[in-house]
Amino acid sequence: MGIPTLISTSTASNATSVDITSGIDSTYDEYMFVLTDMHPETDRQKILFQVNASGQSGFNETMTTTSFIAYHAEDDSGTPALGYRTGADQAQGTAYQMLTEEIDDAAKASTAGILHLFNPSSTTYVKHFYARFSDLNDQGSNAFFANASHTAGYINVTAAIDEISFKFASGNMNGVIQMYGIA
Repeated sequence: MGIPTLISTSTASNATSVDITSGIDSTYDEYMFVLTDMHPETDRQKILFQVNASGQSGFNETMTTTSFIAYHAEDDSGTPALGYRTGADQAQGTAYQMLTEEIDDAAKASTAGILHLFNPSSTTYVKHFYARFSDLNDQGSNAFFANASHTAGYINVTAAIDEISFKFASGNMNGVIQMYGIA
């Protein structure tokens, strides 16, 4: 991995989304988005992302994605597991892509992770990405789980990508998102 250069920091305080609409350009071949202490205001929400191609709006570019998760109960109940997340992937879909499981709105529940986006300014190739997140969520009756979510895929456009949006599936969010360029 190259040397990361901080480009911007966005702080969400009871915000519906964080939309980064500048700074993604041909300066770097790789961009890294670091999400820290992301916490939903509404119970049991998943964090999502989507992008816009240059000159487009609506955050609805076509993606093909896959996702899997490893998890373990805080109280050691049940069996730790690793598995494909049925319904968390897209086959040429235009929805926001799920990056985590449902995050509880309890004070101790949050998520943190990193999303890497490669060659967003290319006008020849599709744009690849991968993300890794860690979170603590509540599966009901105060059964908290530690989750490790892994998501990867490609954005099926040859136009340059110059905007990205992060949000929870519903409700508002708190947290910090930093964007880095990787030299």
